[in-house]
Amino acid sequence: MADKIFPTAIIVLSDGTIFEGHGFGAETVKTGEICFNTGMTGYQETLTDPSYAGQIITFTFPHIGNVGTNTDDRESINPAALGLITREKPTSPSSWRNGQGFDDWLKSHDMPGIYGIDTRAMTKRIRNLGAPNGVIAVNYKGEFDIEFLKRQAADWPGLEGMDLAEAVSCTQRYEWGETLHDLINEGIPSVSNHHVVAVDFGAKQNILRCLANTGAKVTVVPAQTSAEDILSLNPDGVFLSNGPGDPTATGQYAVPMIQHLLDKNMPIFGICLGHQLLALAIGGKTRKMHLGHRGANQPVKDLQTGKVEITSQNHGFEVVEDSLPSNVEVTHLSLFDQSNEGIRVTDKPAFSVQYHPEASPGPTDSHYLFERFIKMIDSKSSLAA
Repeated sequence: MADKIFPTAIIVLSDGTIFEGHGFGAETVKTGEICFNTGMTGYQETLTDPSYAGQIITFTFPHIGNVGTNTDDRESINPAALGLITREKPTSPSSWRNGQGFDDWLKSHDMPGIYGIDTRAMTKRIRNLGAPNGVIAVNYKGEFDIEFLKRQAADWPGLEGMDLAEAVSCTQRYEWGETLHDLINEGIPSVSNHHVVAVDFGAKQNILRCLANTGAKVTVVPAQTSAEDILSLNPDGVFLSNGPGDPTATGQYAVPMIQHLLDKNMPIFGICLGHQLLALAIGGKTRKMHLGHRGANQPVKDLQTGKVEITSQNHGFEVVEDSLPSNVEVTHLSLFDQSNEGIRVTDKPAFSVQYHPEASPGPTDSHYLFERFIKMIDSKSSLAA
């Protein structure tokens, strides 16, 4: 059936700019920060990444929906992203792995989409002016209260100062045992019998698979779990997960916990938000980025080896490198904008990276970091023996 001539979906930015298009997915209204993602694969993994809480995603790659959806490719059970923007109408699924059509999947999760948007123009706008706040609205009758939507977009406070980790974290402790899927289950030997406690600030499931794939027993705990409760589980190491929102807001409760663990010389490994929280715990600072890093094609240099890794990333805040204390070594650097991508505490068994070494979606260049974490635990154990 041909598309109707009137718009059935619109984007309204906080400055009043309006983009008209056609709707798909859920018929609803969502307000958040509009960003863009440059990945060529993995739209389901992207939409289910809890780090996208509070965000509406502009996909720069045109083929969205072509493999449908399935239960293997999700990074969380309930997607945290608010909505999506595409140039072309999502195509019908043509994959043997499809379990549910993309449009039906979006509707089941109350997620709206809009197509027919000049995504290049939207991306350039974000590059030049930064990620704007905005509203995505889908109404299949084409009925929109424009003035109300403008006020809604203008009144949204933005991600700065927001603690979104608590909203996407688990609510109770659980054990995780699933390892990497067979298609990528290589390069990480199952060599550990250690116990790792993963603090869930919005953890992607593939990160938990990578931890379990080392052979470690993995216990996942909610974001606001205290250091005392973590230590009562007798972990050999603690993992700080990725997650959404402003790290300084989440740090109100997470930083004291991390500082206590550092005082106990507990081996710590952090990813994304976990990286930023570790930096805050050792006296560093974080700040909102102009547009952030989002995609599966981000080059990062490992300053220890000189190698360049192609990484998967999703973050809108960064560690302020000049704020780091003297006992911190910078280990990784973005080759896009020279922003900080990794640190190591020289007098404590703790390190972290800004990017996603589990790389789902994305390459597997950085899987070695999970082995490095286990080796750090081994070194700590041998010293204590």
